[in-house]
Amino acid sequence: GPIRLWEGDAPGSLGQRPQDIPTLTPFLADKANDTGATILVLPGGGYGNLAEHEGTGYAEFFAKHGISAYVLKYRLGSNGYRHPVMLNDAARALRMLRAFAKRDGRDPSRIGVIGSSAGGHLASTLVTHFDSGKPDATDLVERESSRPDLGILCYAVISLGQYAHAGSKKNLLGATPEPELVKLLSNELQITKDTPPCFLWHTVEDKTVAVENTLLFAAALRQA
Repeated sequence: GPIRLWEGDAPGSLGQRPQDIPTLTPFLADKANDTGATILVLPGGGYGNLAEHEGTGYAEFFAKHGISAYVLKYRLGSNGYRHPVMLNDAARALRMLRAFAKRDGRDPSRIGVIGSSAGGHLASTLVTHFDSGKPDATDLVERESSRPDLGILCYAVISLGQYAHAGSKKNLLGATPEPELVKLLSNELQITKDTPPCFLWHTVEDKTVAVENTLLFAAALRQA
């Protein structure tokens, strides 16, 4: 069943409702075809809900192909949360997957993240806003790096500028965010040489998230 990211209340928790408790749901690869790789699955839903088909469906596909998958139930703007809570949940989850890989004999240097739509924004945030962990933390999970080894962004919300998905932006940052924060979370502006390699896909026909989000991110990756 679901694994809590933190034993007690999650940092910044607004209560003990199910929506206040971020969890990971594992879909493990069969021993017979296990590749040793792991992937963190971030469903979309505009930071207002979590789309089931972008969670369980993806995870089952990866597990069937020998990649153990964990679906993250991260906290949402619709339940009163704002940045950096979502990033903190995703970073903690990635650290846990790396700790699990070491514990379970999987490869701690092949841990990817996949996100769709607003989950793609969270994945693009994680691949551009990670850290190497705290080497002296008493909580062993906190010693792990939160950097994914690979990002897969599916019709992702990425930019919060001209091509922003308005609903996601509002749920993440509130109605009147500071310009510096908008820039910080416009992740096409935050790519460096240390950003992991990414695979992106999107369609020009997308009426919800403009394809420019992906084009801008791809161009910035190419530059770096």
